[in-house]
Amino acid sequence: MTKELRRLSIVMLFMFLSLFVATSWIQVVEADSLAQQSNNRRTLLDSYEIQRGSIIVDDVAIASSVPSNDRYQFQRVYTDAAMWEPVTGYFNPALQSATGIERALNADLSGTGSSAFFSDIERILSGQPQTGFGVELTLDTAAQRAAYDALQGLNGAVVAIEPKTGRILAMVSTPGFDTNALATHDADAANATYDQLVDDPLKPLSNRAIAGDLNPPGSTFKLVVAAAAYASGDYTPDSTLPNPARFQLPQSNNTVANAWGSTCGDGETVTIAEAIRLSCNIPMAELAVQLGDDKIREMAEKFGWNQSFSTPLESTPSSYPTGLDDPQTGLTGFGQGQVTATPLQIAMVAAGIANDGVVMNPRLVDTVIGNDLSVVRSYEDREYGQALDKTVADEVTSSMVASVSTGAAQGARIDGVDVAGKTGTTENGDKPYTLWFTGFAPADDPAVAVAVLVEDGGGQGQSGSGDTIAAPIAKKVIEAVLGR
Repeated sequence: MTKELRRLSIVMLFMFLSLFVATSWIQVVEADSLAQQSNNRRTLLDSYEIQRGSIIVDDVAIASSVPSNDRYQFQRVYTDAAMWEPVTGYFNPALQSATGIERALNADLSGTGSSAFFSDIERILSGQPQTGFGVELTLDTAAQRAAYDALQGLNGAVVAIEPKTGRILAMVSTPGFDTNALATHDADAANATYDQLVDDPLKPLSNRAIAGDLNPPGSTFKLVVAAAAYASGDYTPDSTLPNPARFQLPQSNNTVANAWGSTCGDGETVTIAEAIRLSCNIPMAELAVQLGDDKIREMAEKFGWNQSFSTPLESTPSSYPTGLDDPQTGLTGFGQGQVTATPLQIAMVAAGIANDGVVMNPRLVDTVIGNDLSVVRSYEDREYGQALDKTVADEVTSSMVASVSTGAAQGARIDGVDVAGKTGTTENGDKPYTLWFTGFAPADDPAVAVAVLVEDGGGQGQSGSGDTIAAPIAKKVIEAVLGR
């Protein structure tokens, strides 16, 4: 073989290999993303012939497709639509729009993803009609119903998590809306409904559980500050702090007071454990200043702050900014100032403490299943990271149990069950308070961790509190999970 022929052969071999790699990449790696592009008209038209798979909770379809007498061939139908809406979202082929799980797992539900390739061939050969895959969620119907019913008439959200796995048992946001009205194939009617929802000042389109306008977490953030203190090795639950009736923030003319306007119990000093039990602001502000913003932010990020989570719904990152000065750091000691959080994030704090300090990645999906009920894909439990060691987690838990049994969170008490909890009542200037609760139960063997957010003071302006409004909601969700 001449030298020139050898060079030509090498060039041709290289070109063949390049073409093989490129086509393989397109057909395998990028197949799903290309199939789901809105400009891919062929896939879009093909999908109309496929009956979309169901979204399933506790073996019951909460979203399914039925035959329709129009070009789209199948109409999406939602059961208890407003209750499940923050998770399912809606699917509308007439508008080429989808949200929630409908969008995140569209490739599976529509039967147009790469996972459906061999199933499609099998159905074509057998003469069976094409259908999409079903999606089984992690949600617990009883917990979702309890949260939804308890939030009626309120602007807020609930997230409940199984601490050991990260499986989300409840995700509710109110006010919600009827997804059937946005799934209709009457495009004009769907657009009119959408415009009304956009104009609604209560923002029903916002999923307050994972996104929307984030709120300061209030006193629920004291758990993060206490954890940072204990983890530093410089503090224990019995470490004491000065106990004045007012505390002037360093380098500032602003002062901090406890909610009731006096000291945190009797005595010139108070322990960190007692400050958590009674939900005192002043000692936690003092502690935050002593720790500094770097240590608090480091602990917050171990729980998930400044990070978006894909459940597979994408969450807005909770925020703990960098470079806070001492006055701002002092405010974060009791969850005010520039720190903000989603209910998902606050639930992850409680779940991480409950799980001996191990924070799990939250997830909403258990399995994707075929028509023969075979498992096409399973979603595994995954650790986000170790936020605390078990000793520190137990120390924080003890204060949370005391808060529910004899302290500031007694609205979450359940007879015969040790509940660990922490309330939060966030000030918003002259506006109504934002109310929080987070906790888990049973304290010694946690089955559920929950976070509750209630905006606009729960309709009580600045009279409502996390203990009187948010904690009883969490109690109902915990009782539903425990079957009580």
